[in-house]
Amino acid sequence: MRKLGLLAVLLLALLSFQEQGCGIYSFTGGRKFDDSVTVSVATFTNSAALAKATVPQTVSEALRDAIQRQTRLTFVPSNADLEFSGAITGYSVAPVALQGGGPTDQAQLNRLTITVSVNYVDKIEEQYSFETNFSRFADFPATSALNAVEDQLIKEITDQLIQDIMNRSINAW
Repeated sequence: MRKLGLLAVLLLALLSFQEQGCGIYSFTGGRKFDDSVTVSVATFTNSAALAKATVPQTVSEALRDAIQRQTRLTFVPSNADLEFSGAITGYSVAPVALQGGGPTDQAQLNRLTITVSVNYVDKIEEQYSFETNFSRFADFPATSALNAVEDQLIKEITDQLIQDIMNRSINAW
């Protein structure tokens, strides 16, 4: 019975700590913003010659969705406390996992790599502002045509890129 009482006290202490938080960081890690903080995400541009025309919109929308799902920030069209802009700067397919061992090597896999340049301006705490490149890839069988798997690969890569962007900006990891 005493163990149950001790467990209840520890649980209450933990919940109390979670509610109060630690400065500007949340209990789950990363920064914590109040409801009055605003954010804007400009539609990314395309600077990569081979990128599918929908990639900039896909990345922009995925970033907006992640911010909406993971934060309580208020979206505004411009002049926000936190501002994102960027461009698709790289989009390439290269063979990987070569097999053969001679002048007739054949790729078993191809790799789609997408690079995004992100400019993040944090007007609340300027030390968190940055401009940097994020790059991610996904492999696909060399026997598959790119256009047959491209949309799925773009989604996979975009999900990884968005998590990287969120970790660097909103979560400040």
